[in-house]
Amino acid sequence: MLPDEGRYASVAWEMLATGDWLTPTLNGLPFFHKPPLFYWTSGAALALTGHTAFAARAGSLVGAVLGAYALYLFTLRWCGEEKAGRTVPVLLAQPLFFLGAQFANLDTLVAGCITATILCLAHTALCFESNQDYRRSLLLAYLLAALGVLAKGLIGFVLPAMVIFLWLLVRRRWRSLWALISLPGLLLFLLVAAPWFVLMQQRFDGFLHYFFIVQHFQRFASGGFNNVEPFWFYPVALAVCSLPCLFWTKKAFSRSYWRAADGVLPDVRLLMGLTVICIVLFFSLPQSKLIGYIIPAVPALAWLMADLAFEIIQSERARWWWSVSVLASALIGLAVVGALVVKQSYSAKPLSLVLQQQIKPQEPVYMLKEYVYDLPFYARLKQPVKIVEDWQNARQSHRDNWRTELLDAAAFNPVLAKATLLPMESVGISLCQDGGAWLIGRSEMPKDFPFLAQAEQVTASHGQVLWHINAQQAEALGCAKAGSQ
Repeated sequence: MLPDEGRYASVAWEMLATGDWLTPTLNGLPFFHKPPLFYWTSGAALALTGHTAFAARAGSLVGAVLGAYALYLFTLRWCGEEKAGRTVPVLLAQPLFFLGAQFANLDTLVAGCITATILCLAHTALCFESNQDYRRSLLLAYLLAALGVLAKGLIGFVLPAMVIFLWLLVRRRWRSLWALISLPGLLLFLLVAAPWFVLMQQRFDGFLHYFFIVQHFQRFASGGFNNVEPFWFYPVALAVCSLPCLFWTKKAFSRSYWRAADGVLPDVRLLMGLTVICIVLFFSLPQSKLIGYIIPAVPALAWLMADLAFEIIQSERARWWWSVSVLASALIGLAVVGALVVKQSYSAKPLSLVLQQQIKPQEPVYMLKEYVYDLPFYARLKQPVKIVEDWQNARQSHRDNWRTELLDAAAFNPVLAKATLLPMESVGISLCQDGGAWLIGRSEMPKDFPFLAQAEQVTASHGQVLWHINAQQAEALGCAKAGSQ
């Protein structure tokens, strides 16, 4: 699906194709919207298992497995085998979690890291409070937080720190808070998380400002980006996406649920409740909202739904209806996947496969007034494409789109940008110099580029057309004439 899956799969592919596993690139240009853990994971899967969409989604699958397994182990240790066995199926049946595990973007990977970090820190605190060894799990928590930073930036440790701090504050466990502060843990965190950022700053002046100030703080505080939604968007979206299991949680509004229990169960319930509240509130503050951002709240909510349901189930009939609720959640996720498989109008895969079969090694590819994110991945392109657009007007827009992404990336490699981001008036001259090329654009592009009337239309799919101009046709254009067009 575009743009996310095409973008992130192509970045992972470019890492594998170029052999540069340090610098993420989008069409050859340094792409620093996000850190590299997803690209490393999916790129490694592409190298090990072959060039498949499944491998391109490996980063998301790893994040989902990490989050689910951490929830299972934590629940098993502190709440028993029965609760662990009934909690994880509820999580796996949630449409947001199920779909996120199969969607090639960074949300589920960082959600898994955040979930595992929170639970590992909570496990450490509970071990400390019960006079059990906690040092190894504390180091593991710092390691997981570092991976969270490499997955999507500062939220990898900010959200776990916020949740655990409030959890200990409400429980008045000040000694536990001090026990979680570890100099060896901090050193491990820096050894894992910091080197990539240091290396990128050494390679690209201004990287740290762009990554942290622009892509973190300005995006969080500014309302000028896409997907502007009201404050209540995430609570409503999370509730709707958790139906029908959410119907069984009415006891959550009872004070007795949070207090009347044996052992550490009240502490675990409080942890899960605060996790959901903190994550929902945190992501509700910015005006720009995407549904995937809320996935870190899903494991804790799934735990609460499973726990609350069995608090009120009193009969076999009630258990049967609860099973139907979980099954219905799973079927919703399967139905969405099935619909996307049947209708793939969002993908340029058919056109890309034709290009892959027919393109010659030295033939360039042009994209006309649109960057088709998934084409480099499906066509297995190893060289950047040339993108033709009115870049002067594009620079005046602050909307978050492919133009902004490429113009931001161009600042880190202006030489390559000059060769690949072509103004509309220069496309004819460039084609003459290349002596033939492949071009992709919408079916109405001949209105803006008259020379396409002389090109061979190779194939078309979902409103996009693939043209080919051979060396003789390019030469026949005449560079001077083409330049005027």
